[in-house]
Amino acid sequence: MFVKNKNKMASKVKNLSDYKIESKADYTQFSFAIIVSEYHDEITAALAKGCLETMQEHGVLPNSIILDYIPGAYELPAAAALILEKYEVDAVICLGCVIKGDTDHDKYINQAVATELTRLSTEMLTPVILGLLTTNDKEQALDRAGGKHGNKGVECAIAALKMAAFYDRHLLDEDDFGTLN
Repeated sequence: MFVKNKNKMASKVKNLSDYKIESKADYTQFSFAIIVSEYHDEITAALAKGCLETMQEHGVLPNSIILDYIPGAYELPAAAALILEKYEVDAVICLGCVIKGDTDHDKYINQAVATELTRLSTEMLTPVILGLLTTNDKEQALDRAGGKHGNKGVECAIAALKMAAFYDRHLLDEDDFGTLN
């Protein structure tokens, strides 16, 4: 029987900045959008920095990255939808932070953002990466924005790189059917 341990967050078990890429993809051919919520900007700026640095470390060209800012996490799905409609990008990374307060507002925002970004990703057949920190306090957020638990922005960059390569391998032209190695 599975028993949930409420005292352990996933990032306490795994550092968010630890990863491996086994793909031999040429990431210079891909383009990405990174949308960053300005709310809790100390935290989201660190997420964006980790994300950008990781993408560039893996060969993504600076002119192949759209970086833009929006007011808050709740606006991430609308911004992602606009980017997907207007630009040909291989993945969209949405970075934000929602810290629990005295009310349940965090639950509503987190659920709405996660649900809508998932819908966008599946309907548009383009990876939309959820980089939304959902923490109980500011300290937990800082720990996951380059602190002792790594950087969620790094994790999101790696997810975007891997998913862009995955989609590139599997979204084949009809003439390519059966030639996948």
